[in-house]
Amino acid sequence: MPERGDRPWGQPTTPARTEPDGAGRMWHITLTLAGPPGDPEDVRRALERLAHEHPFLLAGRYAADHAEVRYWEEAPNLHDAAAIALRLWGEHRRSADLPPWELIGLEVVDRPTYQKRAGAPAPLPVQPGRVQPF
Repeated sequence: MPERGDRPWGQPTTPARTEPDGAGRMWHITLTLAGPPGDPEDVRRALERLAHEHPFLLAGRYAADHAEVRYWEEAPNLHDAAAIALRLWGEHRRSADLPPWELIGLEVVDRPTYQKRAGAPAPLPVQPGRVQPF
């Protein structure tokens, strides 16, 4: 039983943030995908088609057997942004002729976190077994 002042597991520590007029927040998404190798030129063309179909695409990196896609998504909260991101590759697989790869990584951060990272000096390498400041 939680003590007085404790919050149940999974409950937010602060009230949900809302944008004016009910607008969604912007989330920076990084998807990492991998699968059977294909022609890198086909992968490049597929990513270009994806960028045309999904106009918020910022960058794509690729190799014969994996790719990374970075873009902005608008959603009211992280859960919704992650759900949309998890569907992106599958929803565009046929129309953009994307490789039949699986999602192996997902990062979703809000705009202030992305901006803070972009303005920060390069982080120190993480040392295994240690907790260290940014």
